Amino acid sequence: MTKIVTPPPGSDELVVLRNVTKTFGDRPVLKGINLAARRGETTVIIGGSGAGKTTLLRHIVALEQPTSGEVLIDGENIAGMGERELNRIRMKFGMVYQYAALLDSYTVMENVAFPLVEHTKLSKKEIRERVLEKLQILGLDPKVEKLFPSELSGGMRKRVGLARALMLEPPILVYDEPTSGLDPLTSRLVDDLIEEMRERFNVTSLVISHDIASCFRIAHQAVLLISGEICASGPPDSLVKGDNETARKFIEQSGVDIERLSRVTSAQHPRSTN
Repeated sequence: MTKIVTPPPGSDELVVLRNVTKTFGDRPVLKGINLAARRGETTVIIGGSGAGKTTLLRHIVALEQPTSGEVLIDGENIAGMGERELNRIRMKFGMVYQYAALLDSYTVMENVAFPLVEHTKLSKKEIRERVLEKLQILGLDPKVEKLFPSELSGGMRKRVGLARALMLEPPILVYDEPTSGLDPLTSRLVDDLIEEMRERFNVTSLVISHDIASCFRIAHQAVLLISGEICASGPPDSLVKGDNETARKFIEQSGVDIERLSRVTSAQHPRSTN
């Protein structure tokens, strides 16, 4: 039997999955997943529809328990934890959803303030100050605080969703298909924003995506998931130039011209409010 070594809190490996399986009835969805996301880096999990990306994400953010294996968050194995302990672990994550998942009947101020209202005892004045600070950091005019989600552009909605995810200052930001449904220009601005947040707030970024171009622009580690199994992982270039034929074909079939892509740098940080 392989000995499972648990990384201590504070180690470079912030999120670790060891031999994780998940079965629904007699249907295996995750098949022996081994994954390590390093502190302060961006890990992008790519794969087609039905690959198991959403199920994997739910295990990482403590919304699902594995059938077998270990899920370690900053050295703590969350497999088998009770709900109270799981809630404590969930506070380590900030979630940025596919379509921002803003509450339509709430203003921008109310949406962004929601985590602070739910989880802290700060005064209304303190909450408002923190919300305006985050909006400013994200390049949004403070006047947007009174707007409703329906009055925002796609790019602005993403920024507001990100501001909300940052309110409790989590060490890990998780992005669920962040460029889905966006035009190419806005998608690239979102890539820039993900990198800026990683650098500015020293967070670890986990991105679930089907966007190969985005993966090559922001990932330190790319993980290819196919039919519930990790087929390849490593720096993006290693997937397209390495010996793994499955990875090479997957990237080739995306139609993305890898040679024309360049990694996001701090000099490309966006300041547009569009």
